[in-house]
Amino acid sequence: MLDVHELFKTYEKKPLLQGVSFRVDQGETVCLLGPSGSGKSTLLRLIAGLEEPESGTISWDGQDLSLLPVHRRQFGLMFQDYALFPHRNVAENVAFGLRMQGLPPAEIQQRVSEALERVNLGQFSGRRVTDLSGGEQQRVAFARALAPRPRLLMLDEPLGALDRTLREQLLLDLRELLRQTDIPTIYVTHDQEEAFTIADRMILLNTGRVIQDGTPSQVYRYPANPWAARFLGMGNLLSGKVTQMSPLVVMTALGEFAASLPHPGAVHHGQDVTLLLRPNQARTTPPGSQLRGRVVDSTFRGEVYRVELECARGTRFQFMLDRDYPVGESVNLMLPIEAVLCLV
Repeated sequence: MLDVHELFKTYEKKPLLQGVSFRVDQGETVCLLGPSGSGKSTLLRLIAGLEEPESGTISWDGQDLSLLPVHRRQFGLMFQDYALFPHRNVAENVAFGLRMQGLPPAEIQQRVSEALERVNLGQFSGRRVTDLSGGEQQRVAFARALAPRPRLLMLDEPLGALDRTLREQLLLDLRELLRQTDIPTIYVTHDQEEAFTIADRMILLNTGRVIQDGTPSQVYRYPANPWAARFLGMGNLLSGKVTQMSPLVVMTALGEFAASLPHPGAVHHGQDVTLLLRPNQARTTPPGSQLRGRVVDSTFRGEVYRVELECARGTRFQFMLDRDYPVGESVNLMLPIEAVLCLV
């Protein structure tokens, strides 16, 4: 439905977006994930029509939107601060955009009621928004975005202002609502857990470039490069050089490791690469590449222990193991080939 192609944007001669391209299909929730300054919010503003790209195109169902003003794009945009009117009650806030469209009063009332029922706030229509909790205000803002029946929803850090417990519950509610509406959605966040929970597809952005585009499982299992792995919280990275191609073997400062390669042909003999040692696939018995280390920390994490090993001076890795290890003990771990991913 939405097709973004080769968008470029600069600010004060500094690049904000550098050739960003992606699609959003009907009913799909696409999450833009990246650190602050990666270009996420700028991208939303361009799609909404609040700013213009310097080059590239944005189209909807094949129609170029470059000359279409904001109010005719029929896109709903919800910000982190909700932008609710404190002097209006809940129903008046939800009705605001509908009145701007000049809809008949009876239709406005019907749409407001439908939107509030959808977010389970049907009994709150007469309340002042200043009397609502943060979670209730978030629902009002979402109802206001839904009421005009947009053909695309854009949510910019919609849960960022809430505490963690409330955010986790509302995230599940929001995911269910998006599935019910079947409206294509772009969801912007810097929080990885949010992205993995809500996204059908994830797009990793950094310095205005698309680093990776795929389903949550694809992105997690096969990060595109060391930056993607590190950003997703996978810090067990080890530099090395390819010494054998079939099977792939990489020599590192900690010894040789047999590794898997997500994209065959992506490396060559003698190439410098980075290995990702997956924390939850290490074993204490063969087969696999051996890793030796001294336990410097061990914490209980539900069904497993997070054990931190110092494998060389200044080189520490964390692994999820099935039992506790005392600090100072030497441990030998076996890493099967699927637990060692070769990144370029």
